[in-house]
This record gives sequence, structure tokens and C-alpha cells, in this order.
Amino acid sequence: MLAVFDRAVAKSPEGLRAPAAEGGEGGGRLVSHFAAAREGAVVVSLGSAGTIAYTSEKQNPLLPRLFAVVDDIFCLFQGHVENITSLKQQYGLGKTANEVIIVIEAYKTLRDRGPFPASQVVRDLSGKFAFILFDSSSNSTFISADADGSVPFFWGADSEGHLVLSDDVDVVKKGCGKSFAPFPKGCFFTTSGGLQSFEHPLNELKAMPRVDSQGQVCGATYKVDDQAKKETRMPRVDSAANWSSHY
Repeated sequence: MLAVFDRAVAKSPEGLRAPAAEGGEGGGRLVSHFAAAREGAVVVSLGSAGTIAYTSEKQNPLLPRLFAVVDDIFCLFQGHVENITSLKQQYGLGKTANEVIIVIEAYKTLRDRGPFPASQVVRDLSGKFAFILFDSSSNSTFISADADGSVPFFWGADSEGHLVLSDDVDVVKKGCGKSFAPFPKGCFFTTSGGLQSFEHPLNELKAMPRVDSQGQVCGATYKVDDQAKKETRMPRVDSAANWSSHY
């Protein structure tokens, strides 16, 4: 799977774009290369917000890729959820609902004044997963990976500031050069809130520079800062407010 987002929709966190690092081909050309190199690839334009693409080619049968669109919400999912039965009941879904539909429904519940924070929504997913969600109604992203990093999932920033995400590290390298890293385990990223830990939601994250075998600084990894706590205050919003701008 592949997603390329404009920086107005998904601004890459500080440190992901390595200073003075050699650039890749860029996210725009990356999508064309992805589609040409993979049989049966599907490419979906998100307008000025970016592009997403996926294929079932060479997928791990134990960690399948899924794609769905519901109410202008686009979602790519890879992996499996172990507590899928209880989540179907929790969100009032039918027996045929799969993991990607559950993620979309969980996001909609969160967006439409859900009674719990985004960290809880992701923490409720038990299993091996990575997902990329885009809500075209609010130009919002919601991206996450499980706490163990069970699914290969990488991100990077190209020379134009596009955020690039894929389960194929070579794809991200091609688009971003050395400005890439594994997506942080146990974390989620949103347009409004940036990168956060769902395992330790009260703690800040700090960038940890990576150095390659040639001694060149690459895109940063991110670790929970045990010493830095977030301010915890509930935003005051009216009944018509969209919670996707607050999580």
C-alpha cells in the first residue's frame, strides 16, 4: 500500500526530513512508478490532498491488505484484528464487516463526538495492523500501527514536504531518499494532532536521529519521553463540532 499526502493535510513531524540528506524522486513520481510496477494496482486521487494506491500482489496471506471507502472516508488496512467480534458489537456492525470497515466506523464514532479519546480507539484494536485513513469531508488523516510493529510500515518526507507512507521500505526510499524511518510502534498520526503515542497518551514524543552505515543522518525515529507530560484539558466544543479537529 502507498499514500502520498500534501503537507497541508499531513505535515511531517520535525526530524523526519533529514537535513542535507540526498533526496528521492519525490512522492508525485512515486505513485506512477508504484502503479506501473505492480500488477492490478489501484490508484485513487484525493485531489490536492494527495493520492493513495494499493495492490494485492505479493501480499502476506496472514497480513492481508484491505481497502474500503465509506461516506467519503478512504482507508487502507493491512494485518488482522483478533477481537473483531467484540468490535463489531461495540460499533453496531453486521457479521460481514471486516477490519477496514471497523477502522472506518471507529473513526466516524470518534469524529462525531465519541465519548473516548483517539488513543483509546486505537488501543481497542488487538492484533497486528497498520492503517492509513483519509476523511475527504474534513481533509483529515488518521494513521496508526500496532504496539509491536508487527506489520512492515514506513514513512518519509520528500523534498517538497509530502508525507509518504508504505508497507514497502524500498518504495519510501525511492520517494524520500534517506529521509525515512519505520513508522513508530504504538503510535498514531492525525492532521490536527500530529504524532502521538496511544500506549502512553499523556507523554510527549521526542525525535531520535538515525545514522546510517556511512555516518549520514537519516529520518528520525520517535520515542516516548518519560519526563515530558502533555497538558490534559478537554476542548470545549458545541454539539455540531467535528471532533476530528481536536483529537
